[in-house]
Amino acid sequence: MKKFTIHTGIIVPINIINIDTDIIIPKQFLKKTTKIGFGKNLFYNWRFLNNKKHKTNKKFILNKKIYQNSSILITGKNFGCGSSREHAVWALIDYGFKVIIASKFSDIFYNNSINNNLLLIKLPEKKIQKIILLIEKEKTNKCTVNLIKNKIIIQDIEYIFKIDQKYRLKLLYGLDNIDLTLKYIKNIINYEKNNQPKYLKNRKLYS
Repeated sequence: MKKFTIHTGIIVPINIINIDTDIIIPKQFLKKTTKIGFGKNLFYNWRFLNNKKHKTNKKFILNKKIYQNSSILITGKNFGCGSSREHAVWALIDYGFKVIIASKFSDIFYNNSINNNLLLIKLPEKKIQKIILLIEKEKTNKCTVNLIKNKIIIQDIEYIFKIDQKYRLKLLYGLDNIDLTLKYIKNIINYEKNNQPKYLKNRKLYS
């Protein structure tokens, strides 16, 4: 996993609530089990007209030149609701998103994001709307997310956020769940050696 410390990129506002996983990645694209290749179909029914991939919906914000190559998404509450499909997270990452900002996320989507090291930031709804208004009013598209100091910076304005410490450390050090488990390998070995059933006492657990 790549480490996440400080990221500066284009921030795109999609000010819509209850964006579910079927909107993020429609069910017809869930045929693969690998994590790559889903980005091209992210928000498919919004990015393209009449389900024709070659006919771009020019009104959709991700298709506007100023927001191309966006890597930070700020959006409405309850983002990632609906089905539990992990493909939604894969699609966002494969497209290029590194940070999603909202006031509330679906619990399953939140956990899927943790497992895939996608940074989700929760901010109060008033701050979300204030940032979106700033982006739209000032026509700015640059944003810096500093996970070391837990702050978002847009046009020299700082917004502090809170995040679960275990989730934060996973991102800062580029760890996955196996890495986290291996940090306790000595404790695991010691426990297994000293808490075996009697019939296993004489067996050699580790070579």
